[in-house]
Formats: sequence, C-alpha cells, structure tokens
Amino acid sequence: MKTKILSFSIVLLFLVTACVPTQDLIYLQDKKNTTTSAGQAVTPSNKPYRLQVNDVVSVQIKALVDERLLEIFNTSPQNQAGQTVETLYFNGYTVDDHGNIRIPILGEVNVLGYTVEEARAKIEAQLLADYFKKEAQLFVNVKLAGFRYTVNGEVNNPGSKVLYQDRVNVLEALANSGDITMTGDRKEVKVIRQFPHGLETFSIDLTDAAAIHSPAFYLQPNDYIYVKPLKQKSWGFGGTGRETLTVMITAASMLLTLTLLLRN
Repeated sequence: MKTKILSFSIVLLFLVTACVPTQDLIYLQDKKNTTTSAGQAVTPSNKPYRLQVNDVVSVQIKALVDERLLEIFNTSPQNQAGQTVETLYFNGYTVDDHGNIRIPILGEVNVLGYTVEEARAKIEAQLLADYFKKEAQLFVNVKLAGFRYTVNGEVNNPGSKVLYQDRVNVLEALANSGDITMTGDRKEVKVIRQFPHGLETFSIDLTDAAAIHSPAFYLQPNDYIYVKPLKQKSWGFGGTGRETLTVMITAASMLLTLTLLLRN
C-alpha cells in the first residue's frame, strides 16, 4: 500500500512540475496591479530609428517639372505597391560603409545616423538648392525598403521576415512567425540589436504588462529575436497537462511491463 502511495505521489509531483503553468502563457499581465483607468493612455517606448550601414532606402521624388528630369532621379517605379523584396532591394539605395547613398545627379549623400525624415529633409534641401525652384512644388519621400527582422528558437515559423510598415512591435513580429510554442519561454525573450558601436542584447518579459515600456518592445530594422525553450522541453514532457499525463502513463506502462517480464 505504501509503495502505491509513493508511486502516486511521484507521478503527481512530475505532473505538477512538468506542466507549463497558464500564467506563463498569457501575454501582458498586470502583475503589479497598475491597471490604467479608462481614458488614461500608456505610451510605449519607441525611439525613431536611425539609418545604419547596409540599410536599403527607397527615395521617390515628385515635382511639377518635365517627367524626363524626374526619371533621372527616380530609378525605381513610382508605384511600389506589389513590388517584391528583391525588386525593392535592387531598386533601392544601400547605405555603404561610409554611411552614404548614391543618388543620380546628386551623387553621394551621407545619411548615417539620420532618421528617414531627417534624410528626406536633407535630400529635399539639396535638390531645392541646386536643381529645382520652389514653384516646382518639390515632394520627396524617403522610406526603408521593408522592415526586416529575424525570429528564431521556440516559435512555430522561424526565419527572416519583411513587413511593409513603419513600426513593428515584438508581439506583432512573433504573431507573424506563428507565435511562441507551448514550451517557449515568454518571460525571457531576447532581442539582439545592432548599433554603430556594436551589438546589444535586451531581455523582455512578455507576460508582464510593463513590457510595453521596454526599449525592445518596438523593434528596429534587422533586429534578431530569440525565444529559448522552457526546462519542461528538455525533460521531454508535453506542454499541457494532458500531454504530460500521456507521457507519464506511457512510461508507467513500460515500467510495469518490464517489471512483469523480469518476474517471469
């Protein structure tokens, strides 16, 4: 009788420790009871991105002048809707090792460390100074040629992704990768980010509502996201109680069968 009780206790202990708690699967929980009242805004941390080496930017120029003149500056089609990643890459302007992009006629324009809005203002000012009059109603548009990032680890669809939007947060990026698996650690998601001085790694707890204030909540182009596995995965148990129970029953059946064979 004692042996049965001991065996049941061991199985129960394994079930409790091997299952992934529900609270480890829920995003943005109010752990500090700091729920905002209705109408009270919460501002996530989101600093503007500054261009770096190897970034690809799209520059579009419009004005009330001869279309042949505009064609000199615009190397890519005016309508970028439907363009592929490859065409945007080849038609865009790549920031070289010196921080410059080479624009027809203008030549090399340094944009390293600029936001896209600052780069737009710089290009527009140079065009107005040298090639266009105010009456031409010059319009310059500068954008990144796709928001690129990479997700790896415990996600359902890892790999490099490109989104055509200005801002992407880490939850959107993970959702676009099929979300974190049941055995992925949502409490310690790593975001590796490139800066001019080198790489920096941020750790973000996505089960905590305070995550929206993290500098890693809003991604920057070329970020690398890594989701490490929970210890339950290394033990070989399932993520849910049902999966874990199935594993335990299978193991117990094998042990019972082996015991009976040895007795015979």
